Amino acid sequence: MKVLVIGSGGREHALVWKIAQSKLVDKIFCAPGNGGILKQAECLDIKAEEIERILEFVRKEKIDLTVVGPEAPLAKGISDEFRKYGLKIFGPTRLAAQLEASKVFAKELMKKYNVPTADFKIFDNPEEAIAYIEEKGAPCVIKAEGLAQGKGVIVAKTREEAIQAVEMIMEKRIFGEAGRRIVIEDYLEGEEASIIGVTDSREFVTLPPSQDHKRVFDNDAGPNTGGMGAYSPAPVVNRDLSNKIAEEIIYRIIDGLAKEGIEYQGALYAGLMITKDGPKVLEFNVRFGDPETQAILPLINFDLVELLWATCEGKLTKFKKFVSLDWNDRACVCVVCTAKGYPGEYEKGKIIYGLDKVEEMKDIVVFHAGTKKEEDTARINGTQAHRFVTNGGRVLGVTGLAKTIKEAIDKTYKAIEKIHFEGMHYRRDIGRRALNWELVGRGK
Repeated sequence: MKVLVIGSGGREHALVWKIAQSKLVDKIFCAPGNGGILKQAECLDIKAEEIERILEFVRKEKIDLTVVGPEAPLAKGISDEFRKYGLKIFGPTRLAAQLEASKVFAKELMKKYNVPTADFKIFDNPEEAIAYIEEKGAPCVIKAEGLAQGKGVIVAKTREEAIQAVEMIMEKRIFGEAGRRIVIEDYLEGEEASIIGVTDSREFVTLPPSQDHKRVFDNDAGPNTGGMGAYSPAPVVNRDLSNKIAEEIIYRIIDGLAKEGIEYQGALYAGLMITKDGPKVLEFNVRFGDPETQAILPLINFDLVELLWATCEGKLTKFKKFVSLDWNDRACVCVVCTAKGYPGEYEKGKIIYGLDKVEEMKDIVVFHAGTKKEEDTARINGTQAHRFVTNGGRVLGVTGLAKTIKEAIDKTYKAIEKIHFEGMHYRRDIGRRALNWELVGRGK
């Protein structure tokens, strides 16, 4: 089987890494990929949003399965184009992708089908939005309607912060057209968790629960990012809570989409706040999370390609019945190393040192995100050598496996100590919340 993975980040490296373990796969391509992905896949000089070029390549090379990583090509309708030609693609249609591409669509759908979420109001006029904030007060959450690479959400603790957020999104258009409309919703308190799985519009297969860390600095300080790290499994989601989430959130949204005439085949991500009143949806994403995927895929024991194929075939019920859907009983922690300046303007072209030392460590995987492989001007023993340089905001996802979260944290940070590039930044508290659960034996 030939498989094409679309995207260039750490999530796509994790997908390629796991797909390469499948007995069904002979050849993997990635468009456009990154430096680290080159080890297991042939990278193509095609951007993720160049749908026509991707389609042309898939038809020419007779690719058996295409797996879409990022949300942008899904929102542009790549799956619709593939299905016109009867091509297998893992990812929802353009209409289904509105669940992430339009926060207005998602909130209205949740309200209609009784999916628990924060109370909200929608605005297309900044003056009306500001008047609402002055009346209602803070804290509150302001969200740009459209796609903003995970950065379009601002948590405002005061009225002044909330008003400033409205002005930045709607008047200064810091997120472009994504900020034409906004959602203002109530601030929820609790602990966050990510539930990621796959659906074929009828059945849902849940992967291990995880927890992301969005803010750029320790102790959840600073602006939101695409994600600074994640761990799995998240002990806040025990078996009873997992069943409640499936019943009251996942299946309600899948059934709601079906009643709207929208078929959904692909990954479904529910970002949740576990409040004292139960789980509530913060957001839905229509693809695997990043960096959650890097912390989840090392834990699963089954063949990922079999799962993706069954989803595309609409046969998840049969897959769940006859294939063991299990994951090992270890813990996994992924810490993201970023370039100086991220999530704002960042530097590129910095040489990355120490990756060879980390490769020697057991139960450590480094997933590349913003990297590029280039020929080293120096020669080693007279032979051609290569080196990795930074080529994005989020550069690496250093990932460690161990028996417990604590051991996985320790192992991951020991690996990070061996890696260096100029301006490298990372959080030093990834996974710390889980330690409280392990200490008291909760979450079982």
